[in-house]
Amino acid sequence: MPRALFSVSSKRGLLGFASELIELGWEIVASGGTAQTLSDAGLAVTPVERITQQPEMLGGRVKTLHPAIHSGILARDNAADMRELATAGFAPINMVVCNLYPFSETIKAPGAALEEAIEQIDIGGVTLLRGAAKNFSRITVLCDPEEYSDVLVSLKTNGATTLRQRRALAVKAFAYCSEYDRSIHAYLSESDIVEPADSDVPDNIAFGVQRSHDLRYGENPHQAAAYYARGEAGTPLGADQLAGKQLSYNNILDVDAAWRAVSSFEEPTVVIVKHLNPTGIASAGTVAEAFAPALASDAMSSFGGIIAANGEVDEAFVEAMGSLFVEAVIAPSYTEAAVAKIQAGRKNCRLLRMLRRFDGSAFEFRSVTGGLLLQRYDMGDPPGSAMKTVTRRTPIDEEMESLVFAWKAVQHVKSNAIVLARGKRTVGIGGGLPSRVDAAELAIKKASSDSTNAVMASDAFFPFPDSIEHAARAGVTCVIQPGGSIRDSQVIEAADYYDMAMIFTGSRHFRH
Repeated sequence: MPRALFSVSSKRGLLGFASELIELGWEIVASGGTAQTLSDAGLAVTPVERITQQPEMLGGRVKTLHPAIHSGILARDNAADMRELATAGFAPINMVVCNLYPFSETIKAPGAALEEAIEQIDIGGVTLLRGAAKNFSRITVLCDPEEYSDVLVSLKTNGATTLRQRRALAVKAFAYCSEYDRSIHAYLSESDIVEPADSDVPDNIAFGVQRSHDLRYGENPHQAAAYYARGEAGTPLGADQLAGKQLSYNNILDVDAAWRAVSSFEEPTVVIVKHLNPTGIASAGTVAEAFAPALASDAMSSFGGIIAANGEVDEAFVEAMGSLFVEAVIAPSYTEAAVAKIQAGRKNCRLLRMLRRFDGSAFEFRSVTGGLLLQRYDMGDPPGSAMKTVTRRTPIDEEMESLVFAWKAVQHVKSNAIVLARGKRTVGIGGGLPSRVDAAELAIKKASSDSTNAVMASDAFFPFPDSIEHAARAGVTCVIQPGGSIRDSQVIEAADYYDMAMIFTGSRHFRH
C-alpha cells in the first residue's frame, strides 16, 4: 500500500485530496493538527507518533524529525535501501504533502513581536519538502494545494505520477523553500540593512520580495514588467491608491522620484516631476499656494507629469491645478471634497496617499548586467558640512534664502544639474545633460526673463568659468556649488568680475 505523509499549515483542499487518495488505496500518515483535522472529518489517518513511537516534543517543535520518517522519504528505489528500511522496521513513504508555517503573514501583522515571528519559522516542514524533493525519482512532493487535482488525475489515469511531473513538483518545492528562507533572512537581517555593523554595507542582502502587481508593460509596450513588494509595502511605495487607473512602470518611477524630492522640504512644498526630473519646485505658506509657482517653472514640460505635495490636498489645491493634464498626485492626505473634485474632472488621475515621508533609512539598489549596485540614499549634505563664501561679495539674506532653497532643489535633478531660483521657487531647470554648460544654458532658457536677479545651483563643480559667464549675462547674481575643480580659482575670478556672490558647500550631489 502506498503511503502519503501530510503535514500542512494551510488546510485548503486537504480533506478532498486525502479522501480521494484513501479511495485509491493509499495510507495517510499525518502530524499534529493535520492528523486531527483528518480524524475529525472521519478519515482513516495514522498519526506520526504511531510511526515514530515518539510523542511530539517541545510544544510541537519536534514532530516529524525522526529516522522512521526521513529514512522512509530518503530511501532510494533500490534493493539495498529497501532491505535496510525493512531491517530497521520502517516503511517507504511515496508522497509528501506539506506547506509551511505562515511566517510572511505573521510578520505583516501590525505589531508582530520577534518572539511570535520566531515561532513561525518552520523546521520540520522544510526538511520534509527538501528530502522529498531530493528524492523526486521515487517520491511525489506537493507544497501547493493547486497541484492536488493534477496529481489525482495522474494517479487515476496511470496509477502513478510521471518522472517529469515529480521533477517539476520538486523544483516548485525547492523554490517554495528558497523563498521562505529569503523571507526569514530579510526579516531577521532588516536592522543590518538599515544600519549595518560599523555603518558599512552588508555582506549579504535578502530582498524577501513577492510579485505584487503585474503591470501592463515596462518602459515601452514590448517590455514585460511587474512590481515586487517587500514586507508590508504591498502597493507601490506602500501608498494607498484612492482613485484613478493602475500605476504604470514609468508612473511608479516618477512618483517615487517626486515623493523623495518633496520629502526633503519642511515647508509646504510642491514638486512636479516628468521623466524622473523635476520641472518645478516651490515652497509657500500652503501647498495650494506653492502649486502655481511650481508649475510656472516649466508649464509646458509639466503636462502629463506627476505632482507631489508634502501637505494636505484640498479644494484650493485642485482649483490651482486648473485644467493641467496630470498622471498622478501623491500627498500625505486629501480632503473628501478634493478627491471628489479630482475624480469628477480627471477620472483616470491616480491619487496616492503616502503616510510616511521618505527618510532614506535603508539602501538604494540599481541593477546592472550580472549584478547589483548598492549605496546609501543621498539625503543632503553629510553631517559636518559647512557653506563658505569664496567671492569678494557675500550674499545678502534674501539671496541666501534662495541659495539654500536652490541647493536643496538641485539635489533632485539628474546630472549634470543646474537650477535657477528666485525666492523659494525654481524658475529654470537644466538636467540630465552630458555638458554642464549645456545644462546651464537650458536652465537660463527655461527661466527666460526670470533669470534676472535669480540664483544658480549646480550639483557638482564647474570645470570651467563658461557657465558662470552665461549666468552673469542672464542676470544671475549668486551661485552655489560644491567647489573642488582644479580651475576653482578661474571660476571664482569670473564671479568676482561680474560682482556675483558664490558659495562653496564641499558636497557633491550627482544623480545618475
